[in-house]
Amino acid sequence: MASAKTSSVQTLMTKAQQALSRNHWFEAERLAAKALDMARGEGDFHLMARIVLPLLEARRQRMQIALDSKKVVILESPLPADMELKPVCYLVQPPLVGADARRLRLLSLEREVPALVLCREPRTQIGLCPIVAIGQVTIRARIDPPKNWDKPTPSWFAEACEQLGDAAIESIDPTAEPARQVDALLERLDAFPDHEKLHQALEETCQVAAKAYAGTTAPPRAASRSRTVAAVDDTADDATDDAVDE
Repeated sequence: MASAKTSSVQTLMTKAQQALSRNHWFEAERLAAKALDMARGEGDFHLMARIVLPLLEARRQRMQIALDSKKVVILESPLPADMELKPVCYLVQPPLVGADARRLRLLSLEREVPALVLCREPRTQIGLCPIVAIGQVTIRARIDPPKNWDKPTPSWFAEACEQLGDAAIESIDPTAEPARQVDALLERLDAFPDHEKLHQALEETCQVAAKAYAGTTAPPRAASRSRTVAAVDDTADDATDDAVDE
């Protein structure tokens, strides 16, 4: 017999599907994200796998609206509380940091504005462009910069998002037990929810976990702790730069 919490999760899923059918992407995302968190609390990985796909669909729709704008707006000044948000791609850069990008992303969700937000840091000595997302973990990757640093194209922005999400997936320890891999993917989605393959990886890992813990009690969710993943050590990067300069 399903528990009361499981019944509540299924109710949320039904409401999320209804919101999707009405094209209410933000409502669907909120409902599905809440259902996913509750299902993990129940240790129901099979149910989690079912929730991921409608969650992805809701997020995919709002991401596409931002990308279809074909506009990349660079932000480098303090963000006013009454900032007018538009359905575009926002590139946050110094003196603003990853935490500012996260605040902007959360604000866009709160106001139901389909914006995409990415943060970049100063170029490394060898000319790469660090991009970062902050949440329960910090995800960082170093990628090729846009041809014109001051006027990045929408295609570069979209590819940067893809590479950041790919780096997040690659940072998962494949030797960890399934429940821990699920938790690691949830942490990365918290930091960077705008990546299709991250959701697909979560769905697949939930299926693996469901089989692994069938008939047993799954481990509780790991406690969150702030840390950086998918990043090359800065000192190693500097050493490489020096060697190139010589």
